[in-house]
Formats: sequence, C-alpha cells, structure tokens
Amino acid sequence: MDEVVAGNRVVWEQASTKHVHEYEDLLAEARGDEQLFPRERELLEAVLADAPVVVHLQSGHGLDDVGLVKAGARRVIGVDYSSVAAGAAQRRARDVGLDCRYVVAEVPGVPVKDASADLVYTGKGALIWMRDIDAWARDVVRVARPGGHLFVYEAHPAVPLWTWDTDEPRIRPDRSYFAASHINDTFPGNGAQEWQWTLGQIVTAIAAAGLRLKVLEEYAEPFWRPQDDHRAAAWEGRLPNSYALLAQKPL
Repeated sequence: MDEVVAGNRVVWEQASTKHVHEYEDLLAEARGDEQLFPRERELLEAVLADAPVVVHLQSGHGLDDVGLVKAGARRVIGVDYSSVAAGAAQRRARDVGLDCRYVVAEVPGVPVKDASADLVYTGKGALIWMRDIDAWARDVVRVARPGGHLFVYEAHPAVPLWTWDTDEPRIRPDRSYFAASHINDTFPGNGAQEWQWTLGQIVTAIAAAGLRLKVLEEYAEPFWRPQDDHRAAAWEGRLPNSYALLAQKPL
C-alpha cells in the first residue's frame, strides 16, 4: 500500500466511526426494506432470482449487502479496507441474521478465490478510491465466474464539478472533469485524494478486461444527500449525478 492509499485509509477509518456512533440507527434501517434503490432492484432482478453469491467491493457500512440478501442473494462477501466499517457491518449482519461475511483488504488485490462470485457489486462512493481503474476491472473479472455479472451504482464522474449553490447549477473553478485526481474537502473524505475517472475510462476499462456491457444508465438524482436537508440546484434534474452499469463475463 503506497503513501497516498495509506493516507486515504486513515481518513476512511476515521470517517467509518460514523457507522459505530450511529449503529442503532443503521441497525433499524437494516431491519427495514429500503437498503437498495428501486432501480437497482429492477436491474438486478434476474441476477438475484438465481440466488447468487455476491462479492461487494468496498462494502462500507454494509446496508447494501443486507438489501442484496433480502432481494435474493445466497450470501454476500463484503470487502473494505476499513476495519471499523467491516467490523460494524459484520456485527449488524449477525444482529439481523443474514449471511454476510466481511474481509478487511485493499481493492484491487481482493483476497477472494478466482471465479467465486456470481455477482460483483460495487459503487456509492467506491471508484473514486481506485488509483488504477484497469487493475480494478481485471480484479473484477478474476473474481467473477463465467457468466457472472458486475453491477455498479455510483456517483456520476461529473459530480466533483458541481457546486452546492441553491440558486443555479455552477461548475467549481478548481475542478476539471479530465483531472487525474482532486483533494476531497467534504465529508466523508476530508483531506483524502480521490481519483477522477471519466465515464469513458470506466467503460473502456471494463470492456478491455473482457466484460460485455449490458446496461449503462445516467440519472439526475444523486445517490447521497447531506442529512441537513440541504438542496443544491445541481440536484434538481438538469445535470447527471449518478449512474448504473451492468456488465457480464462471457461463458
């Protein structure tokens, strides 16, 4: 793990204490029925109907894993380089009685057997931590079984450009869509270095690794909003804020 990634890991460990401090709230959410977005469930319906084994790269608080099992997954293996996040997610899975297991590890370099997953799931703030998107895509292909799928539900790569102004959507003067990276100045990545991958770079990496693209959709609605009810003009339907991608490994 190089110096930048190690520094990011420290920031993520600190941010993940939120999952411990708000454990009871997240546990109540895990016992509900809305862990996945409706469009996620729609796009994954056929995959989850076959009771897949899921590997979730950068699993964070683990609520998506709860949703995946409730929607039909046989079990979920979550991978995150925060021991705090993985520990809280494991405790929560036990409390709700679902088959989720967590591994503390860096991505790429996932310590999971080759061809062991029917579905590789990731997103919601994951790809910004990948300094090598091609290595990430190759890791996905290694982990996926022939005929298995990759599903990504993620912030749109243009999101770092949008300001949070309430009157009009504006582009931050210190950001570029084509920059290699930027320093995160908001929660949860305060001070961390995030990598910026364009949508073209992400799709190309997936295709070059050998996956066949099945779905690519862009949405105006962000996957995350601050809990203080802040409204930004950039989130009101004119700009892309999230996307979903479904790809398949050939048989």
